[in-house]
Amino acid sequence: MDATKKPLLIPPEFANYAEKHGIFQIYERLLSRLIVEQPTDPLTCMIDILQQEESVPQIVIHGPPGSGKRSMAVMISKHLDCVCLNVNNIISESESKLASKVRTNRYTEVPTHIWVNLIAERIKKTDCLTKGWLLEGFPQTREQALALQVEGIIPSHFILLDCPDTVLIERVMGKRVDPETGDVYHTTFDPPSDPEVVRRLVPDPKCTEAAMVGRLMEYHRHIDGILACYENIYKTVNADQPKADVFSQVLAYIKTNPRSQAPHTPRVVLLGPTGCGKSVQAELLASKYGLINVSCTELIKQSLADGSKIGESIQPYIDRKMMGREFSDKILNLSERTKRDFLVPLQYLHGTFIVGFGYIPEVVFMDIPNDTILERLTLRSIDPVTGERYHLIYNPPRSSEVKDRLQRNKKDQEDEVNDRTAQYQAYIEEIAECYEEIGQHINADQDIHTVFECIESIIVNRIPRKV
Repeated sequence: MDATKKPLLIPPEFANYAEKHGIFQIYERLLSRLIVEQPTDPLTCMIDILQQEESVPQIVIHGPPGSGKRSMAVMISKHLDCVCLNVNNIISESESKLASKVRTNRYTEVPTHIWVNLIAERIKKTDCLTKGWLLEGFPQTREQALALQVEGIIPSHFILLDCPDTVLIERVMGKRVDPETGDVYHTTFDPPSDPEVVRRLVPDPKCTEAAMVGRLMEYHRHIDGILACYENIYKTVNADQPKADVFSQVLAYIKTNPRSQAPHTPRVVLLGPTGCGKSVQAELLASKYGLINVSCTELIKQSLADGSKIGESIQPYIDRKMMGREFSDKILNLSERTKRDFLVPLQYLHGTFIVGFGYIPEVVFMDIPNDTILERLTLRSIDPVTGERYHLIYNPPRSSEVKDRLQRNKKDQEDEVNDRTAQYQAYIEEIAECYEEIGQHINADQDIHTVFECIESIIVNRIPRKV
């Protein structure tokens, strides 16, 4: 047989290393820069790209007039120590001939290509390359947005500050400007603390009601086209709330990595109390995505039945009714079952156990109220004649004869269920701390298919991790 036609088996260690160190993202960054810049010496260009800081901020803060773009841009740039850019300081600080023409009012409206050239010139300077940049209130049209993208100026985060027009008009009536610094204040919401600054504040001539209505109409005419250019990276933040709340929401988004397009191997851990539906969801996921369903309970039972050394080590825990709760990592050894894609439904798991194998799983906490657990478990029973399972609410028996012979499992007694639920609660906080960065909580008190869709969305389109 031709060796080149054999299946290509990639050891899991390779995939783990690639995910951990972002190899796909490195290739993506290199290729995108090469395609955009098209250097004459690609190798030297790639070396320069790899030597540059990868995670410097590249942000656009946008929104209607009066939404607080300037204040928020200044606050965020100070917090991240990046360069704050806007159309005014780009023109005033540039020494190019294009900027000189703009300053001398040669254009009634500055052409798009001049704006793009000025911005490209500015962000290629050393401070922007090393610290990153934040662009405030630009692009103002879809044409400008597309021109920036053609030039290779693509932000990693686009924040849109949204606010009702009535609130914006009310805001601008109290807007004041410091003619010396250009800083913007508000007589009610953001007054300056320095008396000297208060004395020199002047009204903004653009802040009459008629002028504001015209500016808002202009903004609404273009914003949908702009957002269409950044549909995968923009985040809308409600600007009609205290400045501190807006700042915290904007900062939280900026500190979140964008969704990765890298191919990944699904590795899922389902955590939840008894009766939350872990086993059902595990079977559904394994069936649809071809994952290996590794049940800790089944592994324990198999070890006991085989009479192996691991089974002998587990037996004392079984005798003391501690099954699945206090096994050491060495006893509960999943390594042979996790050499491929895996899915582990279980209640109790040491936080560093799976991560210790080099795997970074998607951890899903299936939250459910205790009342629902009792309703699900204490009302279920089995027909000893046919083996069919029934539930007095969701799947009641069709005849009184069947109902009379139904039997309940001892594990489904209310005291037993409450005991198992209490044991879960005793461990889950510690486990949640271990998986704080990678764990996602879902509401398991829903129908089976809704819960499945929630888990599926986490696996297929993974939640971005915080920086």
